Order: sequence, then C-alpha cells, then structure tokens
Amino acid sequence: MIPITEYAGRDVAVFGLGRTGLSAAKALKAGGARVHAWDDNEETRAKAEAAGLTLSDINKRDWQTFAALVLSPGVPYKFPQPHRIVRMAEMTNVPVVGDMELFARAVQALPERGRPKIVGITGTNGKSTTTALIGHILKHAGRDARIGGNIGTGVLDLAPLHANAIYVLELSSYQLDLVKSLHCDVAVLMNITPDHLDRHGGMDGYQAAKMRIFQNQTEKDVAVIGFDDVITQSIAIGLSANGPARVVQASSTYALGRGVSAVDGRLYDSNTGQAQFVGSLSDCMALPGRHNHQNAAAAYAACRSLGLDPQTIMEGIRTFPGLAHRLEMVGEIDGVRFVNDSKATNAEAAEQALKAYKKAYWIAGGVSKAEGIQPLSPLFPNITKAYLIGEAEDSFAATLKGKVALQTCGTLENAVQAAFRDAKAVGDENPVILLSPACASFDQFRDFEHRGDVFRSIVQSMMPQELKELA
Repeated sequence: MIPITEYAGRDVAVFGLGRTGLSAAKALKAGGARVHAWDDNEETRAKAEAAGLTLSDINKRDWQTFAALVLSPGVPYKFPQPHRIVRMAEMTNVPVVGDMELFARAVQALPERGRPKIVGITGTNGKSTTTALIGHILKHAGRDARIGGNIGTGVLDLAPLHANAIYVLELSSYQLDLVKSLHCDVAVLMNITPDHLDRHGGMDGYQAAKMRIFQNQTEKDVAVIGFDDVITQSIAIGLSANGPARVVQASSTYALGRGVSAVDGRLYDSNTGQAQFVGSLSDCMALPGRHNHQNAAAAYAACRSLGLDPQTIMEGIRTFPGLAHRLEMVGEIDGVRFVNDSKATNAEAAEQALKAYKKAYWIAGGVSKAEGIQPLSPLFPNITKAYLIGEAEDSFAATLKGKVALQTCGTLENAVQAAFRDAKAVGDENPVILLSPACASFDQFRDFEHRGDVFRSIVQSMMPQELKELA
C-alpha cells in the first residue's frame, strides 16, 4: 500500500467503493485522514464493510468539513451530467480528485532523487496487453516493476514508493479526467477510436482526456505514440513539432523512418535513423496478430527509453505469457490449439482475433450487442466453421447462413467438444479453436472472466494426464 499523508488529520469523502475506491480509502486512512466512505449500492457497501472499511453516509455530512472528494473513475464526473455527489462538492468548493491524482501528488512530494519512474499507458485498445508486456519485460530484466492502475491492482495498493521502482500504470480516460499532477517519464498512447463518448461529451472530450497523459512531460521524458490510426498520427506529428517530450512512433503497419516498426512480424528499431532488425514476433505465441505486434513495438520503445538493450527486451517479449481472456492460449491437444478470447464482448473486439487466426473453429454467442456480427462479414472467410451458443445463436446463425459452415450448440461445453471433433477430423495444419464470443456473457455466466475460466476448465478436462501435469 502507498499511504496518502496529504490529508492527515482532515476529513476526506470517498465516493464509489469498487476496487479503486476501496484502495483509496485504505491509503488515506493509513496516512492519517478521517475517511468518510460511501457508495449508493447496498451490495457494494456490504462488500466494503466486509473488507474492513467503516462506512459514513456523506449525503448526511456537513460538506464544509471535507478537504477533498475522492471520486471513483466509474462515477460520471462531467458528462453526460455530473453525478449529484460531484455537484455537492462543486457547490461547497470541495476539490474533486481520483486515486491516480493522490498517487501523483505523493510522488511529487518526494525529493527529486527519491522519485520512482512512472510509465503510463493509455489508448482505446491494447493498453492492458501493452501495460502487462512492459511490466513483464522490465521484471524479466531484473527491474523493480510494479504493475497496476486500471489493470489488476489499484495504484494505491501497489508497494510503497521507492526511488529504484518503476510504476507501470494502465490509465483509462476516466482516470485521466481526474488527474492534474501526474508526470509520466514515459507516456504511451496506443490509439484513439470512438469509445465512451457519452462520458466525455463527444470525440473531442475523449481525445482531450487521453492527451492528459502527456500534460506534465518535460524535455527529459519520452512520448511513445502509435502511428496506425489517423488521430494518433496527427498527435505524434504535433507533439514532435511542439514538444517538449521526445516522441517515438510505434507501428505495425508502416516501416517508419524513425521509430519502432513491427511489419510482417519483424521488429525493427530505427530511432537512430537506420533500421536495425531486433527479432521476429512470429514465435511469440502470446502476441498473435497485427494489433499485438503494435503492442510489442510500443512496449519495446518504452523499455528502450528506460535503458534496456534490444536483445533483453526481445527476450522479455518472447517469454510474455499473455493476459487471461485476451487471445490466451489455454492448451493444445493432438495438435489442436485452444485460444481463450472471452474478453471479446463485441464484434470490434472479436475482429482482432479473427484477423490473428485464419481458418479458425470459432465459438461465438451470448448476449448480442446491437450491431451483432454483421461488421465481421469481411472476415467470414477466415472461419472454417462457427459453433454458436447462448441467446445469440439463432440471430448469429441467420447472419452466417450460406456464408460460413455452422452448428448451433447451446452451451460452451457442447461447442468445445464439437469443434475439437471437427478440427481433428478435417486435418488442417495448426488448427485453432477460438473462443471469441462477440457477445456479453450474462445469459450463461457471471462475466467474461467466468466464461473464459469455464472454457479453460473444459479444455483441461479433455487433456490426457501427462498434458495436465505440464499445463
């Protein structure tokens, strides 16, 4: 835990008691603040109490006594309209901050030579994989890397601040909306496509939130920017011209004159103006597909800027195990690979998986989003056969009929068994059974993690004993 001492002896309101709210409340209490923690949801309050937190209904408190309101990033701050708790804070001139701002101020309060390095990663897609990959590379190289933020561990639950540590932090647009003091030694922006527009008042507000990752950088810092979409191309060019940070472009589409490129699965470093081959990504089983190759290029650029040599970084990339439920290899039986992409809860997410695996035995279905799977039609030739489950199986079957061989299976277990039988019978080279549902999971599972865990369990139950021991 990172104790927050800024508010020692003062009253602080904490609203929203999910993962980040709980960690903020505990860190403030450890730092000597009088914490008044609340959540509108009764079940969430009960979980907070079970975790050892004392509740205080801030709706009934005198707001003139509060030194700050610590707001969960999941609570609307400005759009579509400020939450009533935010309005109460504004009416009483109580500053509104988030857990990441508390962390940033704690770092800022340290003497300069005692400050850790901070690597911040954001983007519409790929930020979780890139965050985990950077952290893995650094740990593989023997660095004291601490990974958290919007992924895994809340930032204030990470180990205490230390000058030799490197905090590798995934930053959502909601978190960035609430920061003013965060200074990233390395700031990584992967891409920007429309997302969460209701929470940011439109595309301009969403882009502005993402850009806050660069706001306190100096000429000593590095900005790693993806170069594979029009918006980030413009940002990279603009920051290169106006600084102050040094900009490193990262691409899996273009062979860059300066930057880091991963074209056709071959990683090149051209930061000196001359392209140097670093290594092949084709044997990095946890990073299939062009989108993951851009993640690798960005991670390489970030780690290179922290002083790691190219081959040490490449070794880290090769040994990266991947993230659970994101193109996660969960097993191989009789030459058939099983890939868990349960995180793909809509067509846009499933698109990356179908691009990564040609001739896939595709398991899809659940609670369909409005667009269904029609946007995936250009990738239907990549599907050897589809195995449909859950509420969406009939509508998905109607979309695929006459274009893709399909089977309605009802349950995930039926789909896995049917796909395995077919993959063995057809005899394709390197067949892949791909769970990438393009749907929410709530018809049959608690959440996408539960769905992915069930998939993994089914695959493991099918393995011979000697493979189970190796898994």
